[in-house]
Amino acid sequence: MRKNYVLDANILLHDPHSILHFADNVVIIPVGILGEIDRFKKERTDRGYNARAVVRLLDSLRGERSLAGGIPLQNGGMLRVYCEPDRVLSGTNGHGDAELLRVAKIVQDAEPHIPVVIVTKDINLRIRADAVGLRAEDYESDRVPLANLYRGHIELQAPSAAIAELKSHGRVALPAGSFFPNEYVLLRPDDGGKSSALARVDAECKTLVALSDAPEGLWGVKPRNKEQYYAIDALLNDDIRLVTLMGKAGTGKTLLAVAAAIDKTVTRRNYRGVLVCRPIFPLGRDLGFLPGDIEQKLDPWMKPIVDTIEFLLHTGGPIKSQTDCDSLIRGGLIEIQPLTYIRGRSISNRFVVIDEAQNLTPLEVKTVITRIGEHAKIVLTGDPYQIDNPYVDADSNGFTYLVNRFKSQSLSAHVELHKGERSALAELAANLL
Repeated sequence: MRKNYVLDANILLHDPHSILHFADNVVIIPVGILGEIDRFKKERTDRGYNARAVVRLLDSLRGERSLAGGIPLQNGGMLRVYCEPDRVLSGTNGHGDAELLRVAKIVQDAEPHIPVVIVTKDINLRIRADAVGLRAEDYESDRVPLANLYRGHIELQAPSAAIAELKSHGRVALPAGSFFPNEYVLLRPDDGGKSSALARVDAECKTLVALSDAPEGLWGVKPRNKEQYYAIDALLNDDIRLVTLMGKAGTGKTLLAVAAAIDKTVTRRNYRGVLVCRPIFPLGRDLGFLPGDIEQKLDPWMKPIVDTIEFLLHTGGPIKSQTDCDSLIRGGLIEIQPLTYIRGRSISNRFVVIDEAQNLTPLEVKTVITRIGEHAKIVLTGDPYQIDNPYVDADSNGFTYLVNRFKSQSLSAHVELHKGERSALAELAANLL
């Protein structure tokens, strides 16, 4: 049954092409919402970029037809910009939540036989809409329920002979079943024996291969559980260009990623340098203006990465004769940046680590991945249960969206880490709090 979807500004700013994702229904944008979007078009942020993209898309759809009268979309739907000329000309046209609720009510009264749905990421607005008898939903196009998210590894039972063959030859035929490329497997003997093995499904989903080995660890860091073994294999495999590591605080996501980046760059010399980026979102109240130059302003945000590198210097020794992080940065081996500055770059011959990726939107993740050039590898770490971005949640963030979209691709691997290894106290806090 056809529906009328009334879109909030935050949906358009979240996904500028969202108007194309409502099948053969009618998409309605109140003209006051365009006023809200106009406020952000000059920002030099992703929000500003999205605001400009929305305006350009609407302008390209106009052609010879009126947005107010309705424009057919390629998916069979219809786009309308709801406008009351008298209110606009008199300056009494509303903005924001009140305008959205008013327009939705008018559309509902005009066509009572057609369902009207307000689409917004504002939870409070969804509650207010329900209170006045209007249906409201979140934007579902890019949502991936966390309970259904691909985990990246499974357990299988296999004959003891197959496990012995894997250990001796490094490869064994893949048993019957449905698997994803680069999915990790714990093989247990089907006769109740104790000789288990860790393996990875190859890119063609034909065989199980033994994991890559790092006997000395990664700059002093050695795996402590099977998921960390899986992560190290994915991080060291040059055929896997995209790695996503998911886990709660203390599971070793960032530490393993940065350690692998240094190992592959310094020891194995597969890459020219290391680039580490993270989005800027404060925990709790923002400190506001910070004095100093750009490096001094960014120092508090990048401190978690600096702490990780200093830990590796302690466990694995000097990196190219350097004993502190500042020297590595000045020498050009390691580059630490906020994710804000990645747009427009083309990154080649680098090992790239994107930390705290759960705070990115699907569009921002697309922007990041499309920056990666030849002979480069990218690793994204994230914990969907610790999100500071108010515009995404555990099911709609770019990190989980990426995991779901790339699970069947031979160039990618995903590992979910479960056990915290930072300290007994950190693990207890992660579980109890």
